Amino acid sequence: EYKMSAPKETSFMVALLAGGCAGTSVDVALFPIDTIKTRLQAPQGFVKAGGFKGVYAGLGSAALGSAPGAALFFSTYETAKNLMLRNVDKKYESGVYMASSSAGEVAACLVRVPTENVKQKLQAGMYKKTGEAVRGIIAAQGFAGFYTGYLTTVMREIPFSFIQFPIYEGLKKKWSEMQGYQVSAVQSSLCGSFAGGFSAAVTTPLDVVKTRLMLGKDAHGVAYAGTLDTVTRV
Repeated sequence: EYKMSAPKETSFMVALLAGGCAGTSVDVALFPIDTIKTRLQAPQGFVKAGGFKGVYAGLGSAALGSAPGAALFFSTYETAKNLMLRNVDKKYESGVYMASSSAGEVAACLVRVPTENVKQKLQAGMYKKTGEAVRGIIAAQGFAGFYTGYLTTVMREIPFSFIQFPIYEGLKKKWSEMQGYQVSAVQSSLCGSFAGGFSAAVTTPLDVVKTRLMLGKDAHGVAYAGTLDTVTRV
């Protein structure tokens, strides 16, 4: 009987480089869709936030933060996953993926949140240029302003990863077992697409709260006062 070989562990450096490249590629390629999503979630409404115009507004700040954010996530995720899988029974694998992805998200958000704050303000038409947005955030809130919505973002990203990575890893494992060898890059990307799409659909309400909090004010110009206040006013 043919026995499928165990998947090789991904090294820290490979995860760092591959994660950075993958994150930048995805964020740049899908940036117009991300802009449309931000404008749909904006309190002033899609048309007033810019509609379909200037869908690449904020691309520079997104690209700048994308590589280090993704690299931090995947290097943390793969390192934690490999460490835990060596010391945990196979029946707890789903828990390992959840814990590893959570650690990755907390680390990645240290870079992702400042980038998101600048990017989303540009996408919603609050500023025209990256430098202007950076100066505006510092003038209004100081450097702490770049971390507005950090906890809300983590609260959104952890459930997202809790759902996404067990599904992603589970689908890859089942597919590999069915065909008797490890999944290809294309098969792996299909597993990731399904897992990511499902996770995004489930966590969209949290994403709306995060966007509103980062944009700072509602449609009437009244500032949001934290996560709970934002939730009650969405």
